Amino acid sequence: MGRAFEYRKATKLKRWGHMARTFTKLGKQITIAVKEGGADPENNPNLRAIIATCKRENMPKDNIARAIKNAQGKDQSEYKEVSYEGYGPHGIAVFVDTLTDNTTRTVADVRSVFNKFNGNLGKQGSLSFLFDHKCVFSFKKKKDMDMDNLILDLIDYGVDDDYDDDEENDEITIYGDPKCFADIQKYLEDNGYEITAAEFTRIPKDQQEVTPEQRATINEMEEKLEEFDDVQNVYTNMKPEEDTEGEA
Repeated sequence: MGRAFEYRKATKLKRWGHMARTFTKLGKQITIAVKEGGADPENNPNLRAIIATCKRENMPKDNIARAIKNAQGKDQSEYKEVSYEGYGPHGIAVFVDTLTDNTTRTVADVRSVFNKFNGNLGKQGSLSFLFDHKCVFSFKKKKDMDMDNLILDLIDYGVDDDYDDDEENDEITIYGDPKCFADIQKYLEDNGYEITAAEFTRIPKDQQEVTPEQRATINEMEEKLEEFDDVQNVYTNMKPEEDTEGEA
């Protein structure tokens, strides 16, 4: 899925730009996974998937172990997944996914950035029609694997028939229905595929062209939002710069 791959590549380079911030966000995801399914990765599929992503992002083993241990503490905060959406500068749609233990603080922080950039924070669900919500799995190729047969099997588990073949890293990336996350993960694990990353993403159905000046303003807004520890991911329907350059 070329559109999905290019969009995810461009946004990922931005949001994982600062290592310390990345580890903080992944630590929150570990906390939720441990609270919901326990601290043993062998018996907690969600935790296994997050650990795979941690390793992909070069999070040290000690950091992962510490996050799991801290998540078992009685005084650990209870995080909620909350999404905020609205329009930013130049009519660009902006989706903000957060993990927060204080929604009053988080919505105030997000609204302050929207206001600073003359944006408009809307109601939850108001822009969901502009984005495809997907779960994403990356896994190592196996020798003599038949990709066509694999995709045919995975379609029954809510996976799209398009996929990304990363020959450089010898990996395949698939996209599926978020509700089927656990089923897809179980299928891959049961069939001996090494999962290297598992996450959720939002892919714009239509990407909006912008000028270099407009892009700079929107990028600045994204950076301001990502400075908050509660913010996990920021998505927009702005066309990635790589695509724009490729069409020049």
